[in-house]
Amino acid sequence: MPRKPIKRSPQILPLSREHHFSLLFCWKLRQGIKRTIEEARIVKYIDYFFHHFILPHFNEEENTLFYLLQDEKVDKALKEHISIKELANSILNAQTNTSNAQIEELANLVEMHTRYEERDLFPYIEERLSLAQLNEVGRKLGQSEILADNFEDEFWITK
Repeated sequence: MPRKPIKRSPQILPLSREHHFSLLFCWKLRQGIKRTIEEARIVKYIDYFFHHFILPHFNEEENTLFYLLQDEKVDKALKEHISIKELANSILNAQTNTSNAQIEELANLVEMHTRYEERDLFPYIEERLSLAQLNEVGRKLGQSEILADNFEDEFWITK
């Protein structure tokens, strides 16, 4: 049964929209594996996406939203941020070839984390923040650069 679309407060909608790109990132990694693309090409994409998208997105969440609530649900998201960073750095700093298993693990971790934030954490935060706090988050996010995925080597597309 298809999931009902999640209604997100307009103030944190920019973060939800960026989550769409995170899920596409996971799909692209899996397509690369499925199409037996050489790992080095996929790792270049991971490097691009990690530095141009994941790190800025995590920074934005942590400094704009998460600091407002300090509890176990936010702690879980912060720990997942650390796990994703560690795995991505491990892949990017590997002295030997990266395996498809590591790439798949990264895709799984990012997808699981993104779905946790969308389905559990963001609704939880929306219920607990005051309208004034949400409006301040919205103001800060409105001043942020919109993140996009503009990587040129579209290895995930069948040509």
